[in-house]
Amino acid sequence: MNNIDINKIIAVKINGVAKDINTILNDEDEIEYILEKDTEALEILRHSTSHLMAHAIKHLYKDAKLAIGPSIENGFYYDIELDVALSEEDLPTIEKEMQKITKCNFPIIRKDIQKKDAIKLFENLNEPYKLEILKDINDSTVSIYEQGDFVDLCTGPHMPSTGELKHFKLTSLAGAYWRGDSKNKMLQRIYGTAFFTKDGLDEYLKRIEEAQKRDHRKLGRQLELFLISDEVGAGLPIYMPKGGMLRSILEEFERQEHIKRGYGIVYGPTILKKELWGKSGHLDNYKENMYFTTIDDMDYGIKPMNCINHIMIYKSDIRSYRDLPLRFFELGTVHRHEKSGVLHGLLRVRAFTQDDAHIFCTDKQLVDEIHNILEFVKDIMAIFGFIYHLSVSTRPEKYMGSTEIWKLSTEALINALDTKGLKYEINEGDGAFYGPKIDITLTDALGRQWQCATIQCDFNLPERFDLTYVGEDGFSHRPVMLHRVILGSIDRFIGILIEHFAGLMPFWLAPIQIYALPIADRHFPYAAEVINKLKCCGFRCDADKRNEKIGYKIRQATSQKIPHILIIGDNEMNNKTISVRLNNGTQYNNIDIEQYIAQIKDLNDNKSIKYWR
Repeated sequence: MNNIDINKIIAVKINGVAKDINTILNDEDEIEYILEKDTEALEILRHSTSHLMAHAIKHLYKDAKLAIGPSIENGFYYDIELDVALSEEDLPTIEKEMQKITKCNFPIIRKDIQKKDAIKLFENLNEPYKLEILKDINDSTVSIYEQGDFVDLCTGPHMPSTGELKHFKLTSLAGAYWRGDSKNKMLQRIYGTAFFTKDGLDEYLKRIEEAQKRDHRKLGRQLELFLISDEVGAGLPIYMPKGGMLRSILEEFERQEHIKRGYGIVYGPTILKKELWGKSGHLDNYKENMYFTTIDDMDYGIKPMNCINHIMIYKSDIRSYRDLPLRFFELGTVHRHEKSGVLHGLLRVRAFTQDDAHIFCTDKQLVDEIHNILEFVKDIMAIFGFIYHLSVSTRPEKYMGSTEIWKLSTEALINALDTKGLKYEINEGDGAFYGPKIDITLTDALGRQWQCATIQCDFNLPERFDLTYVGEDGFSHRPVMLHRVILGSIDRFIGILIEHFAGLMPFWLAPIQIYALPIADRHFPYAAEVINKLKCCGFRCDADKRNEKIGYKIRQATSQKIPHILIIGDNEMNNKTISVRLNNGTQYNNIDIEQYIAQIKDLNDNKSIKYWR
C-alpha cells in the first residue's frame, strides 16, 4: 500500500482476476490494485454506469426487459426491449433519474447464488433475455449484483456504490438485434459514456462536438464532394465534380509514387469466373462478403479483392529469379457485401477503390520487400501529417493452409519489423484467411485511430495457383506473395482526410485551390486576367462573378473551405497585385503575382500541409 492513495483504488486483481474491492481474501492470494488511472478502472466505472442506466430505465419503464450492458471503447451501452420507441429527447429524462439513484448512494453488492435460484429470480422479474443467458451458463452458481431495488445478472466487477457514478452522459440511440442475429428481435440500444472526473467528461464531450462538426457526411454535402442515395443503393457513393477532382488528385499522386518505386500499373476486370474464387479459397472463407452473377449460364463472382487478377498476370509468362521481385499496382474497385447496419458514409461502403498492390518475390527478397513497403508507408503518412503505430495480426479461427506455413509467414513479418527496430503489438487472431499481416493504424487530429495501410504475407495463394519461377539452379521454385495497400480504401481515406482537416484540404489537394473575389464590376476584367494566369500555371481556381457584397462573397468562399481567397479591388487592379486572404482569416495585401505563383508552386510541389510559406 506504500505510496498508493486508497481513495484511488477501484478494484483488485486476485491471482490475476479482476474482483470487487470488498472481495474476501485468502492468505495465499496474490493481490494487485486497480487504480483510477488504469484502463481497467475506466471499464469498471462504465460497466457500473450501464447498470445505473438500466436501473433508471426500470424505474421509468416498468415493462422494460434488459438484455446486455457492457462497457465499450469510449463508453457503454445497454440493449433493452421496450414497447415505446425512445428518442433523443428521452435521454435527459433517463439521465435525471440516474442522478437521483446516484444521490441515494446505494451499495453495489455482489451475491453468488445457485443457478436454479437465479432462474426463479429472473422468471419472477419477467426478464427473458437474462433467462436465455442463464441457459448458456454451465456452472451451478452464478453472480448477481444488487443496488437498491435493482438486480442484474453479471460477473462484475463493479464500483462499490452508485454514489461514485457522478460524471456520465447518454449520447445516442440505435437498434440492435439480440445477439447480433437478424432473425432475433430488434432491441433498443442506448449509448453513453462516463468518467471519473467532470473535466474528463467535459473534454470528451468537446471532442465529440468537434467530431460532429467534422463529420465527413455533413461536410461532403456542404462542400458538394459526394452523395450516397437510397435510390442508387446503400453504401454506393457517387462523387460530384469537386469530390471527383479531389479523388483524381489523390489517385494521380498514388500512381506517381508507385512508378517511382518500381511498380507496374495494371488493371483487371470486376467479375471473374466463380471457379477462380473457389481455387483462391474465397468461396470457403469469404463467400458471405461477395456478390455473384450469371452470364450465359456461367457463374461469376464480383471481385472483393484484386489478388486474382494480379496472380493471372504473373501466370501469363514463365518467370525467372532474374525477373523478381515483380510489383503490380492497381487502383482497383471492389465490392463487398457489408451489413446495412455498419455502413457509414465513405468510411464503410459496399463499393470502394483500393490502392492495391501485389509483390511476387523470392524467400531471400521477402524481408527487403517488407522493409520497402514500410518505408513507403512512412513517406506517405509524413506527407499527410499522420502519426501511426504497427501491429501484427496472426492466424484467425477461419484460415486456409497449414499451421507451418502460417508460422513461417508470421515470423517473416515479425523479423522484418525487428530488423528495422520498429515497435509493434501482437493482434491475436485478426489476420486475413490466407495469411498474417502488419496493420498500420494512423491517428487523426482528434486522436481517433484508423486502420488504413496493411502488409499481408501469403504462401498459400502461390501454392493454390501453382505459381513458380526458375531459380539459379534451373529448377522451379515457389514465390512468396505480398498483398499490400498504403492508403487502403481511397474512399475511406478521403472520408478520414475530410474529418482530419475539417474539410479544409491542404493547398496541393484542394479541389479548388484559389477563388478570386472582385469587389465591384469594374474589377472583373483584372480578376479574370489573374485567374487565367494561374490556370496557365496549372492551379485549380475560379472567380466569383456575382454582383454581391464582398463580405458575403468572403463568407461563402470561406464556408466552401477554399484555401486561398484573392481580394481584388482598385488598389490591386491599379498596382497589378493581389491581396490573399487565407481561409482562417489571415490576409496578406498587395502581393506581386509572380511572387505569389512561386510561393504556391512550392506548396504544390512539396505536397505541404501548410497553407502559406
